Amino acid sequence: MESSLLANRISQLIFNKKGYDVKILNLKELTSITDYFVICTGDSDTQIKAIADEIDKKLRDENIKVWHIEGYESLNWVLLDYVDVVVHIFKKETREFYNLEKLWGDAPIIEVIDPLLLETKSSLQEVKKIRKRSVKSK
Repeated sequence: MESSLLANRISQLIFNKKGYDVKILNLKELTSITDYFVICTGDSDTQIKAIADEIDKKLRDENIKVWHIEGYESLNWVLLDYVDVVVHIFKKETREFYNLEKLWGDAPIIEVIDPLLLETKSSLQEVKKIRKRSVKSK
């Protein structure tokens, strides 16, 4: 799978376990260590473990195996290395401390929005339109 598609696939899997503040950093022009970082936040050890497990399991089902995992014991910062894409799953305070977005500040950043939030926002906009039409027709 192409690295940009893999980064997008991983970002969507994060939302399955309610991870948030998902960002994809494009590092292709900045370093040879990887093409993309996918960064997200979880609120607890359990959630961080669930996000890491979800990504690992779903990608294994697609015959994409993780090359290396770090931080699985402490669950403050779990790193899943897929060579061309490296996933960073942080607790909020750990993410703020290390601030990878600032460290790699020259990288183009894509902020990924939870599809469920987009769907909810779209539904609310539709409800508002319907209400406006019904008020005008009265």
